[in-house]
Amino acid sequence: MRALLNKEMRLAASILSYLFLGFALMALIPGYPILCGVFFITLGLFQSFQNAREANDIVYSALLPIAKRDVVKGKFLFCMFIELTGFFVMAVLTLLRMTVLSGNAVYRENALMNANPFFLGAALLLFGMFNLIFVAGFFRTAYKFARPFVSYIVVCFVLIGLAEALHHVPGLEALNAFGFEHAALQLSLLAGGAAAYVLLTWLGYRLACARFDKIDL
Repeated sequence: MRALLNKEMRLAASILSYLFLGFALMALIPGYPILCGVFFITLGLFQSFQNAREANDIVYSALLPIAKRDVVKGKFLFCMFIELTGFFVMAVLTLLRMTVLSGNAVYRENALMNANPFFLGAALLLFGMFNLIFVAGFFRTAYKFARPFVSYIVVCFVLIGLAEALHHVPGLEALNAFGFEHAALQLSLLAGGAAAYVLLTWLGYRLACARFDKIDL
């Protein structure tokens, strides 16, 4: 498993996948749809798939003395590494906004989504959708990636729009709780997002393996 991840990180990855982790810092921007940071991190991952395709990485990987499912596993491991690294940065910044910066007026008067556990749960959901829609979609052909990425973009921004709108619905104001208000609800939403990430990633992996196994390289 470590060898697969090292191969992806050192040979197949685009430098943009690492640079775009900086978009996790968008969690600190007041008055901005901060979930867009997730999209930009996945956009960096998209660049790695593009780089790998141009370098014929899939064929190279398939020629290694490993099973075809291990080629898929390597891609998923790399995506999860980038996603969870970005999530960790977002989590640290969210905690910063909930504590040290909790008295800052620009955050308290923010009409858009606050950085809280609901935000983190929604970020995990979006990462999971990327793994299911784009990564599994890529392995339908192991070459074409435009259609699955466009599909992911549509789903991603629909979910971002819903997440931004929900707290404006009467009775759902607690979704945008500031600081540690409604902590039990917020943590349950984070747990739900984590469960969704695991489930969607697992489903994406299984689907990608089944699709890739049918391809005659």
